[in-house]
Amino acid sequence: MSCKKNTENSAETLQTASQNTIEYAQGFTLKTYNSYTILSVTNAWPESDKTFNYLLLKEGQTVPDSIQVDAVIHVPIQSIVVTSTTHIPALELLGVEQSLVGFPNLDYISSEKTRALIDSGAITELGQNESINTEKAIDLDPDVVVSFGVEGENKTLSSLQRARIPVLYNGDWTEHQPLGQAEWIKFFAALYDKEREADSIFKHIETRYTDLKEKALAAKDKPTVLSGAMFKDVWYLPKGDSWAAQLVADANAAYLYADTEGTGSEALSVESVLDKSQTAAFWIAPNAFASYEALAEANDVYTQFDSYKNKSIYSFAKAKGATGGMLYYELAPSRPDWVLEDLIGIFHPELKQAGKPHFFFPLD
Repeated sequence: MSCKKNTENSAETLQTASQNTIEYAQGFTLKTYNSYTILSVTNAWPESDKTFNYLLLKEGQTVPDSIQVDAVIHVPIQSIVVTSTTHIPALELLGVEQSLVGFPNLDYISSEKTRALIDSGAITELGQNESINTEKAIDLDPDVVVSFGVEGENKTLSSLQRARIPVLYNGDWTEHQPLGQAEWIKFFAALYDKEREADSIFKHIETRYTDLKEKALAAKDKPTVLSGAMFKDVWYLPKGDSWAAQLVADANAAYLYADTEGTGSEALSVESVLDKSQTAAFWIAPNAFASYEALAEANDVYTQFDSYKNKSIYSFAKAKGATGGMLYYELAPSRPDWVLEDLIGIFHPELKQAGKPHFFFPLD
């Protein structure tokens, strides 16, 4: 069904809407009416100018004639296909990982719980996300497929829609705020009729995050921080409005590129990075490098940074799943409190709590 601008107005003429509490996420909304819920994704990809409206219908209810939406989903769903590892933690936190029946490139999944399901044959390999094996997906006949867009709609999914399989866009990765990304658990909870559980889970994460942020303010200093590394002689690092930059700020440290605008990656010459960041106290997330030796072998310029000389470089590259997937890419967006805890322990060791890091470890 096509998306119409008058979707919400039509619904409001029939029933009274209750706006569900979305406090941080900017990319989706939930409006609950007497007999159905409208899930709207307003930022499926960066600079998207299209809103996708999905009607969530419980058993025994009917769709009002005046409503036109992109898909109708009967909830609670019993089976799902997701296409990003960032979707996996939400399913596990809600206790519905058994409903996952298919995923593109299973080796990317790191979670031990979901890997056990893969090993048992419960989850089908669906190829690559951009060219997902739609024939296999149609054979699975899931209640819903959750995808994402990079620069627009994924045209390969149209065959699923023609087979009357609802396709939903998830834009969790476009969020600017760490807690905004984590709040997308409510997107999945609406599909399983588990809104109360999601509210409780998110509240716990939010409380931990805000407590840790407050704790970081007690630190005596605010160290300077560099991030990223080179790819083909170009240094890529998070821009100042990004999720990663916000985490450094909330850990009470001074990200040296906080003044760059945008949420993606900044591409810089190595000369400019060396000029500005050679004396940075810490260097985090140097791509997939896990040792000082590997850095030096890749490019001798890395050895000129003080953080290299002082052994103050920290990477998430060593936290991997059994098949090589990066745990950070999968789990960090859902648990920003764990990321913040790691960063505070790195930047302010005097404030560090007992326990090993979740993601960031010192380079070997």
